[in-house]
Amino acid sequence: MNDGSDTDAESNGNSDRGRDVEAVLRAFALKDEGRTGWQLRGVDDSESVADHTWGVSLLCLFYAPLAGVDRDRALRMAVLHDLAEAETGDFPTRADTTVETIDPAEKERLERTAIAELLEPFDDGELRALWDAYERREDETARFVKDMDLVDMCLQAVRYERERRYDPTDDPDDRFSEYDHLDEFFATAEPRIRTDVGRELFESARERYEAAKRSAEGT
Repeated sequence: MNDGSDTDAESNGNSDRGRDVEAVLRAFALKDEGRTGWQLRGVDDSESVADHTWGVSLLCLFYAPLAGVDRDRALRMAVLHDLAEAETGDFPTRADTTVETIDPAEKERLERTAIAELLEPFDDGELRALWDAYERREDETARFVKDMDLVDMCLQAVRYERERRYDPTDDPDDRFSEYDHLDEFFATAEPRIRTDVGRELFESARERYEAAKRSAEGT
């Protein structure tokens, strides 16, 4: 005899799946959320935030052992680090802080609300703790992952410079007059690099970027 408990459990299970699948669908918006910095610079067919997340994750996979940090923890942190932008959108970091598009405190509030909602169906506290650790940057793994976030941006600038994916003279609003080409991305990254591995990778990226600029100017 069925007292209905199995049916209730199945119904609750389906309800839970519906709730978490909807959260995944919201998170998948990251695949279409463009990286605003590249868009402002007029880069053709520029990457999404999800593309960037993959790049950061790959760098963590390759370089975590060299940095002496836990690879699995770094990878989990990398996957989560920009997830809130599926809801908030991407706010660009500018070298000139007077042209920032949002107050930092408001940005933090929006992102904390978004990450809580996106992770709620899946989280027993561990995922939120990882995201929060990344934001606070108080341990070596979080600092390493942030460096990989910055290095990914610089390596992407190398690719765009090599492939001539933008017009360096196109600046109708005079937004980048202080910087040549994609120099501002390196200017925003350099003072925030905090690990030895991050510094080595940053310098390697910058060397390749400068070579790509020289090649472009010679054509």
